[in-house]
Amino acid sequence: MWPFLQSMIDSMLVDGMDYLIEGEAMLPQLVFDLVEKYPDRVKVVFVGYAEINVNDKIALVRKHADAKNDWLIGNSDEYIRDHIENMIAYSKMLRTGCEEHGLHYIDTTEDFLGAIEAATDFLVRDLN
Repeated sequence: MWPFLQSMIDSMLVDGMDYLIEGEAMLPQLVFDLVEKYPDRVKVVFVGYAEINVNDKIALVRKHADAKNDWLIGNSDEYIRDHIENMIAYSKMLRTGCEEHGLHYIDTTEDFLGAIEAATDFLVRDLN
């Protein structure tokens, strides 16, 4: 998957437009090369929840469930717990990778909306 994404990003950089790419295939150790290659054109921020309490996150998932578009609707708490535990581990891996490569990681554990705003601010800063 990464060679395809890297080629796609290289092509996107040619047209001069701004893009936002989101996805779990984007890993710190992979995108670091793009930041090094295009330091004035590529901004990277990773978002996760490495420090959240699993039960608190289950409650948040249930509280913000959207019956029309939420893939977790109808799944048991055990299923959701397993997914959240996997995502906490993934978030910790992202955080460590960001620390190792000098990339931005923002944790949503304490203030989800504030964290999203901080990520947005980082990405749109200096877009003139």
